[in-house]
Amino acid sequence: MRYLTVSLRPTDGEGFHPLGKRLTAEASIQREAIHHVELIDDGTMLMLAEGSGDRERYEDIMASSSFVHEYMVSGEERWMAVSRFDPTEPVRRVMEWRRQADVVVETPILFRADGSQRITVIGDEAAFKDMYQEAMSLDSFAFEVVETGEYDPNTERFTRSLTPRQQEVLAAAVDVGYYRAPREATHEDVAAAVGLAPSTVGDHLRKIEERVFETIVQ
Repeated sequence: MRYLTVSLRPTDGEGFHPLGKRLTAEASIQREAIHHVELIDDGTMLMLAEGSGDRERYEDIMASSSFVHEYMVSGEERWMAVSRFDPTEPVRRVMEWRRQADVVVETPILFRADGSQRITVIGDEAAFKDMYQEAMSLDSFAFEVVETGEYDPNTERFTRSLTPRQQEVLAAAVDVGYYRAPREATHEDVAAAVGLAPSTVGDHLRKIEERVFETIVQ
């Protein structure tokens, strides 16, 4: 079994979805990751996503969007949101292809600052070839292979499970000496390095550490 990590970037200026474009453009909101997404039988999409920042602004955008049928949010500074919405035609095509393809999409799917998504799929060379041909036929997306290799869930899962913001916080914590013995930095020092509140840094580090321990014991 092999893995293929790709970067998908919108090429038409509308993002993967007009709703996604609005959320990405909102400076008070950080879109962190997609934990589950599927096309359901009524033709709408169901998504479980992770975000941080101004939850009220997120809810304002969702409530005012003509694409959104329903949504629910749980959490404060960092929150999980379930939503059901209408896909665009290119997105619908991708999701219908995914239903039939012999690949497994690894989650979470991470959001990047430029609006692209980094996606890792698991399958064989034949499935990857079919996926590449399908991607090349879509004018709305730019498709770039990031890396590929033999799939080892034990060694790859941890780094792929971190959001870009968590990777940034972890790198800063290591750089300033937060994990040295004896400890040479505090949450405040890490926060100053990344421009976040100390409480937010503490939340990120706890989630990172939780994922480290989960990886070790599983």
